[in-house]
This record gives sequence, structure tokens and C-alpha cells, in this order.
Amino acid sequence: MFDPDNFIVRAEVRILDIEPEISRILDLPISLNLAELHEVLQAAFGWTDSHLHQFNIGGLIYGAPEFDEDGMFDSNIFEATQVRMIDLHFPYDRDENTLTILYEYDFGDSWRHLLRLERVPREEGVKYPRCIASKRSGPPEDVGGTSGYVDFLDAWLDPEHEEHKAMRQWAGRKFHPETCNLDDINKAIAKAMRVSKGNYRFRRESA
Repeated sequence: MFDPDNFIVRAEVRILDIEPEISRILDLPISLNLAELHEVLQAAFGWTDSHLHQFNIGGLIYGAPEFDEDGMFDSNIFEATQVRMIDLHFPYDRDENTLTILYEYDFGDSWRHLLRLERVPREEGVKYPRCIASKRSGPPEDVGGTSGYVDFLDAWLDPEHEEHKAMRQWAGRKFHPETCNLDDINKAIAKAMRVSKGNYRFRRESA
């Protein structure tokens, strides 16, 4: 018999259209809602929540409806706090027991993250959510999307490039495209969970 308390959701997340891959593997409690998932993704990839976002699940859009008060979006935006991991439908076939979600952040740069979700057994004594694996640093904010990131890296990596010094200064000393620290990611996730408290962080901070 399926007991939801014995399971978590494992999310393999990668940013689309970037090679080599920028990815994270996240273990999520089944009680996590989509607003909290947004906060986890922001922390895991080093985003600063400076732009709009949305989740696309089976063609339905979830996010913060207050950002579309003028009805500018093509689709209705459903409230993200009302959908939890446990509410998602996972196939029962063992060979196809995954669900995919598209998360888009910054509609200008259009950072599209593909999430492949599956149920896995919960481990005793583990605090969720957590990141268990990571590849490469997330891109800097406002770098210009995937094509802009390629141009940025060309300048950042080449000391002879005319914009090398400017790009190094702009990205900051802590940035390196090939490195990311798992402990730092998990500290950022834990902080995001403390601040958001089941909702979007921006709503908590403006309350």
C-alpha cells in the first residue's frame, strides 16, 4: 500500500540550451508547494528572484497571480501555494515513473529549467529539501540569456578579450562558471525555507 509519508520527490533539474550542463539534483518533501519550490530553485542556482517566473505543468501555468493584474499573459496564472508535491500525478508504471515540469525564470533572458520528478523513499533523519548533486555555477543575472551567457564566457575566459576585465569585475570575484559548492547551496536553500515560511519570500518581506 502506498504511504505518502514514506516518500519524497527527487527532482533532476537542468537549465535548457546550455552545454556543458548546468544542473542540480534536489530532494523535496511531499509537503512542499510550488511557491516554496520556486524559492528552492532560486537558491540552488544562485538566482536573486529579481524577475518574474512561472511553472508549466501539463500546459497549466502556476505562479504569483498578482503579477498579472492587467491580464497581459496569454494564460491564466494559478496560485502556486495551492499545489504541493503530493498533489502531482506520477505514472504508476515503474519504467515511466517520472513527471516533467518546465520552470521559466526571467521572461527577458528566458532561463528555462526542465525538472524531471520521481518518487523515491524517504531517508530517516534527513532534513528536506536538500541538494544532493550539482554541476557548474548558475549564470549571472541579466547576462542576456543562453546566447548572452556564451558571449559572456568568451570574454570571461579569454584574458586577451577586450571585455575580459569588465566581465570579471561585473560577475564578481566569487563567480566561476565551473564550480559550485554543495554546502553553500544547501545553506542557501535552508535560509530560503526559513524566510519564505510556506509562501513566496517577497510576500513575507512585504507583509
